[in-house]
Amino acid sequence: MSKATAAKRINIVSLKLVREGSILYQTRRISSPKDAVGIGQQFLEEADREQVIVCCLDTKNQPVSVNVVSMGTLNSSLVHPREVFKTAILSNAANIILFHNHPSGDPSPSQEDISITKRIQEAGTLLGIELLDHLIIGSEDRFCSMKERGDLK
Repeated sequence: MSKATAAKRINIVSLKLVREGSILYQTRRISSPKDAVGIGQQFLEEADREQVIVCCLDTKNQPVSVNVVSMGTLNSSLVHPREVFKTAILSNAANIILFHNHPSGDPSPSQEDISITKRIQEAGTLLGIELLDHLIIGSEDRFCSMKERGDLK
């Protein structure tokens, strides 16, 4: 048998979401950036390098899961829509909120932050999972809502 016609083994897989723990969050329903920012702060406030997390929400905008999508360096973090939406799909999310931190303390978005936000929003539109906001966490309770800034449609 020639190599061109050799059989190929295909893996049979199943996907499962594994719960690693839980947090108690007082606000049951997210209706504003101020409602959501506490979730991001719990995970990112003390981080010494950029991290990106996604909070998955149900149809009533109640948080159902949080996942660290990317851990980066002091001033950058690589994030791709497929990692963001992998968790959202497995969590049966209707909507998501993206969070990341700026260890410098200044929550102003970079051009790269704006660009990736638009890419994630476009991917979410295709998947039917809306990106409600992208919040950048700074220091001393400072944050930036990209929705409030007008960077999200």
